Amino acid sequence: MPNSNTKLFKVIILGFDGVLGSALTGALDLFSFTGVSWQRFLGQEVEPRFNVQIASVGGVDIRCSNRLIMQAHCAIAEVADCDLLLIPTIGDSIDKVLTQNVDLLPHITRLANTKADIASNCSGAFFLAKAGLLDGRAATTHWGYASKFKADFPLVDLQENQFVTQSGNIFCAAGGSAFYDLALLLIERYCGREISTQVAKTQILDSKRGNQNSYTNVKLYKPHSDPLVKRVQEFIEDNFNQPIQVSDLATMVNITPRTLNRRFQSCVAMRPIEYIQAVRIEQAKRLLELGDVTIKSLADQVGYNDISSFTRLFKRATELTPKEYQKKFSRMSV
Repeated sequence: MPNSNTKLFKVIILGFDGVLGSALTGALDLFSFTGVSWQRFLGQEVEPRFNVQIASVGGVDIRCSNRLIMQAHCAIAEVADCDLLLIPTIGDSIDKVLTQNVDLLPHITRLANTKADIASNCSGAFFLAKAGLLDGRAATTHWGYASKFKADFPLVDLQENQFVTQSGNIFCAAGGSAFYDLALLLIERYCGREISTQVAKTQILDSKRGNQNSYTNVKLYKPHSDPLVKRVQEFIEDNFNQPIQVSDLATMVNITPRTLNRRFQSCVAMRPIEYIQAVRIEQAKRLLELGDVTIKSLADQVGYNDISSFTRLFKRATELTPKEYQKKFSRMSV
């Protein structure tokens, strides 16, 4: 594992049409100013730690999803090796971007085979999966893309609740600002903990947040064609604050509880009882975000009589207690 105080590590950021502009420039800034910003603040000698370049196919300009035009430093074919290859977020349609940038895939694979570290942010993981680099490996992406990712790449061990995953020399970060967690991890990997801490302080970054469960909205849409399961889903969503038994749901649609569990699992990737809990927790999150509410009142409003049971389920789903979630996300606390 690289850990040198003197070497200038080579970072290549992959540029492509449809890239999210902020992800591209954010990565460029964060690594470029490692060993620079902290030293400037303290009046010390500047000592950059990374040589950062943006590479595109043919070295052509890059049209970001926000229509910003970025100039590449070099052509990806000219990059024989690097310490780290970064694949930023796809900002446009994922399928369109992958199709239009298929020429990038051999270069991603080629550099991965040189033992360089390869890291993706958010939907950038689709490039890694498309290149076949994530088969049998742990990976993560934005929770909003999890269902598509699983459907497109079933051989990948998608850990959608994680902010950052590592499998050998392959790293993935979840959505949005999770990139910063990944970047700090990589900076520590190359430059040590002290330098990583300096970057976190100069950029005012909250590191090691752990996972994205507390940011996730339960998927209450119906991406399947089973009308019976849809009917049960809609009943749960309309009556989550009332006592609901799986046996009663099965009777309602005239099938056995075992059959209902099987069909639900097939369509929604969870059992009916888990879906009931997910809907209730999601509603509890919304109520906590809207304003001040007592835990007892909150539990009652989402169908739980046992406060301790509700609190336990809420923390399991979000990694936060209801009070912690309210403090973090309530509009009244902003």
